[in-house]
Amino acid sequence: MHTLATLCHSRHASLFTSIAMACLWTFFASAHVVGYLHGGDWSYLLFCAAETLAALFFVVRSAPVSVSTDAGDWLLAIGATFAPFLLSPADMAIWPGARYLLAVGSLLQIAGLLSLNRSFGLVAAQREIKTGGAYRVVRHPLYASYLISLSGYLLANTSPANGAVYVLAMLMLVARLLREERFLSTDVRYRVYMRQVKYRLLPFIF
Repeated sequence: MHTLATLCHSRHASLFTSIAMACLWTFFASAHVVGYLHGGDWSYLLFCAAETLAALFFVVRSAPVSVSTDAGDWLLAIGATFAPFLLSPADMAIWPGARYLLAVGSLLQIAGLLSLNRSFGLVAAQREIKTGGAYRVVRHPLYASYLISLSGYLLANTSPANGAVYVLAMLMLVARLLREERFLSTDVRYRVYMRQVKYRLLPFIF
């Protein structure tokens, strides 16, 4: 536990994670820019913009007051964060119009990131609690945007590989959300926020 705690606060570990994310993002962005150039699907560019903003905020995130040192939290966070970078454009589409759903999800992701700003992080950590903007509606608007955009992506880019990535990403997202709230609820301020905003991910549903 002591070794993991030291690693969590290590600048070298943070730098390594940032570099790994940058490498994966490069391949992801290249594939989608090529997809746009070949097919003219503008939703690819919007999706890339949202993911680029997430990567940027990860690099410039603020230092946490405390951070989870649970190995499960870290594995889920890394898996859920990197999973979307495994998606790739596909020729088949169950619903071609889902590109608009992807666009809406990407715009919501951008809005959530801008609301969170430098409080964005890879794993559960006690940073500044955001309660404005999209965070007045659900407690995890960023995760809600992932749900919308990834669902739209799969419907517009249907393939066995993308389907597998989607299922894995959704399972990790929900598990990550629940474990993250367990950690954050140790802060009395977050418990107050939980009482003020009832829903985690989807209004009136969850």
